[in-house]
Amino acid sequence: MKISGFSFVRNGVKLYYPAAEAIKSILPICHEFIVAVGQGDEDDNTREVIEAIGDPRIKIIDTVWDLDNQPYHGAENARQTNIALDACTGDWCFYLQADEVVHEKYLPVIENRCLESLEIKEIEGLLFRYKHFWGDYQHYHQGHGWYSREIRIIRNNIGVRSHLSAQSFKIGERKLRVANAGAEIYHYGWVRPPHLMQNKRKSLDTIHWGEKKVKEMYKDSAPEFDYGPLNLLAEFKGTHPEVMKEMISRFNWRDKLQYSGKPNTSRAPHKHEKFKYRLLSFIENKLLGGKKLGEYRNYILIKR
Repeated sequence: MKISGFSFVRNGVKLYYPAAEAIKSILPICHEFIVAVGQGDEDDNTREVIEAIGDPRIKIIDTVWDLDNQPYHGAENARQTNIALDACTGDWCFYLQADEVVHEKYLPVIENRCLESLEIKEIEGLLFRYKHFWGDYQHYHQGHGWYSREIRIIRNNIGVRSHLSAQSFKIGERKLRVANAGAEIYHYGWVRPPHLMQNKRKSLDTIHWGEKKVKEMYKDSAPEFDYGPLNLLAEFKGTHPEVMKEMISRFNWRDKLQYSGKPNTSRAPHKHEKFKYRLLSFIENKLLGGKKLGEYRNYILIKR
C-alpha cells in the first residue's frame, strides 16, 4: 500500500500558514508528498521553507494562479488542489490544506485504517473530525456553524476531483462514500497575529470576490482582526502536534487578545457571539451529544 500526501499553498509564510508543519505532520506515513506552490509575492519564501525540509519524498510543482478567469468564486483553490492530486501515484491520497496539521498520535490509526480499507472498494475516502483553533492555541470552536468533519483521504484513480473552493471532493456531482478515519485534523487557520489574520482574510476574500470588491469591503475595517472574548469558546486541554512546537513558541500576541468581557459593539458580531448560534451550540453539545443540527454533509457515511 502506498499513501501520497498532497496540498497547495501560495504566500504561506507571509500569511502565517503552518504549511511546512502540515507536510511534516503526515510525512512519516507517506511515500511521497506533492505540493503545488503558487508563485507568491517577492517578500514570501514559502517555497524555500518547504525545500528546507530536505526530504526527497517532497515534490514541488511550481504554479501560477489565475484569479481573472475563475468559472466561479474560489475555483482557483480547487484547480490548485487538483494539480497536486493529479501528480499523486499512491493507492490513497491524503490531503491537507496549508493550515491543517495531524497529531502524531493519529498516524498509526490512519495508516492502519488505509490498509484495512484498501480492498473494500465501497470505501472511496476517509472522514476526519475537526478541531478549529481560534485566536491562540488554547481555545477552539465546538459550536454550531463550524464544520465538524471533512474528507481528507481519497482513493486514487477513481475520478475524484476537488469541489467548489477546495471544500471537499466529489466524483462528478456525486458524493463520495466514506468511512470514519478515527482521527482528527487540527485546523490553525484562525490562529495568527491579529494584523496577519486581517491580511489572510483579505487574501482569501480576494480569491472569492476579486480585488476591487475586497477593497470596498475592507475600506473601513480595522488593520487588526478582533477575535473577541475567548472565554466564549472551548478551552483546549490536550497537546498539540510535535511539529507545531516551534511555531507555538513564537506566540507573542497575547496582549492583543481579549480573554473575557463583552464583544466589541463597533464591529459586526462573530457567529459564535450571536444568541441564535450560542443557543444552537448549547443544544448540540449539552443535549444531543455533539450532533450538529442541519449540518451539510458532502459525503455518504458508510459503517465499515
